[in-house]
Amino acid sequence: MTVTPGIFKAYDVRGLYGDEVDEAGAERIGRAFVEVVRQQTPGVVNPRVALGHDVRLSSPTMADAFASGAAAAGARVTEIGLAATEMVYFAVADGGFDAGAAITASHNPPQYTGAKLVLAGAVPLSGDTGIGEVGRLAMDAVPGDTPGGGRDTDTTLLERFVDHCMTYVDPAVIGRQRVVLDAANGMAGVYLPPVLGRLELDAVECFLDPDGRFPHHEPNPLLPENREFIEGKVVEEGADLGIAWDGDADRCFFIDDQGGFVAGDFLTALLAEHLLARNGPAPIVYDLRASWAVRDAITAAGGTPYENRVGHAFIKRRMRELDALFAGEVSGHYYFKRFSFADTGLVPALLVLELLGERGAKLSQLIARFREKYHISGEINSTVADAPAAIERLRERFSDGTQTELDGLSVQYPEWHFNVRASNTEPLLRLNLESLVSEADMERRRDEVLEIINA
Repeated sequence: MTVTPGIFKAYDVRGLYGDEVDEAGAERIGRAFVEVVRQQTPGVVNPRVALGHDVRLSSPTMADAFASGAAAAGARVTEIGLAATEMVYFAVADGGFDAGAAITASHNPPQYTGAKLVLAGAVPLSGDTGIGEVGRLAMDAVPGDTPGGGRDTDTTLLERFVDHCMTYVDPAVIGRQRVVLDAANGMAGVYLPPVLGRLELDAVECFLDPDGRFPHHEPNPLLPENREFIEGKVVEEGADLGIAWDGDADRCFFIDDQGGFVAGDFLTALLAEHLLARNGPAPIVYDLRASWAVRDAITAAGGTPYENRVGHAFIKRRMRELDALFAGEVSGHYYFKRFSFADTGLVPALLVLELLGERGAKLSQLIARFREKYHISGEINSTVADAPAAIERLRERFSDGTQTELDGLSVQYPEWHFNVRASNTEPLLRLNLESLVSEADMERRRDEVLEIINA
């Protein structure tokens, strides 16, 4: 039996299959998860749990072991089989389940496995709201059998999920755009075919066949090397747009008609404008790494911007507190009130297509005003031996700026700002910096901050 403490992360469970967790470990995690669900759901003895899994070669047996452990611990497990993570979120909320689990390692390479865990309403477990306790129980005090558990299956989820997502847009407005779609052989390939059957898109379908080996490229479009294919393909095909998804398909990424990557914060600003125009004034949440374009676009469109800590658990919690309409993160996570305040990779893709059809404009044209005014560094990782010491050096050097510590160190000046955060799992500092002056000014200030970090 293999289950190691390092797999229980801040936002999910994730580790190397076989080396850090195996099927026997998954069985223990399933048991431990049911006990945590009981702890957090008073009065529920036999919780109803929805369980799906991604396309990784290890996922079917890991899901089977998780289901076996959960059922033995008293859960009534409904297995939905191959499912994108957002489909599990939808299943939990739509079916009134007490909890849900997606067996997935998200965007990681094929040799990884893991789980994303939620309670009723798709409320996530995180390191400080249950994942730590799941880890403690799985490692040390796994619960014994509880009567009343069992397993069944649901084969109707995909159709219901697609039905729901299509309610966000008017297919007639989307029309016949030429779009390159790159599913990276991940889970978007499960839901895209039925979606395409309801649209008139001229779609260039790339790597839609689910294949847990990810033979063409890693399913992480945030890395430039994994975008090279779709960026070139958009130009080659003369497409209006390119859309790429990560491995478990809860994130999507956009390539404009010129083959240029659209930063997640600029996309958040664009979606915020579109949703506020449709729904009227509302709170909108964004992560503190983002360009000031997000804050300014929300305000100009009549919304109320709320900056927040990075991470889906923190974003979802804040959205519920504010009853926020929408939230976006630089990392390509987009959250919707109507989607149980959860992240989805399909809904933003549909909304961007609708927005382009409605405006009759190219994505590069809609983004140009942001690119011209807001000069962003993108996230830059630096390996450091002593992260607190590096942050202290920055605190002293930029003491004349406005400093906050909501998540790492943020420093603001009238015409530029930056945030530096330590990684939860690696000896890294992550820098995001922006200048309103020029690209050259951004680069100069970026290099100055990096020099201090790496001193």
